[in-house]
Amino acid sequence: MIVEGGAAPAFDLPGDDGKRVTLKGLSGAPAVLYFYPKDDTSGCTLEAQQFTALMAKFKAHGARVIGISPDSTASHCKFRDKYELSVTLAADEDKTVCEAYGVWIEKKMYGKTYMGVERTTVLIDTKGKIRQIWRKVKVSGHAADVLSAVEGLNAK
Repeated sequence: MIVEGGAAPAFDLPGDDGKRVTLKGLSGAPAVLYFYPKDDTSGCTLEAQQFTALMAKFKAHGARVIGISPDSTASHCKFRDKYELSVTLAADEDKTVCEAYGVWIEKKMYGKTYMGVERTTVLIDTKGKIRQIWRKVKVSGHAADVLSAVEGLNAK
């Protein structure tokens, strides 16, 4: 289980832009990893759109924003293109990164139990340390809250 102040687990995932997304490749800049359940669903779309709307501000602070879900790279590309998203989307099809970050959990809906992604965001500083974790994220306004935390990193 990840904890604030601890080291972020390493990862290496294919991104929607054809490049690999790695923790090592993100070092030296703040990184926002937001884990979401599924491409092109209402909450996940809204979350991606809100992060996209604030991308210029995240970039002004040197921060990278990466959306991670178990969907394939092909699914991510369709999702990105359909909604003109500017966040990087990384495919964790085998769910190893979701498991490493503790977001692949048992969920319940309508009396059924299943495994799925708990909507979670992790802010990683320039040295690979976890600065903040948002669990069970409520989408509305979340991207702005994360941006405030990124701005706070730069103010220190």
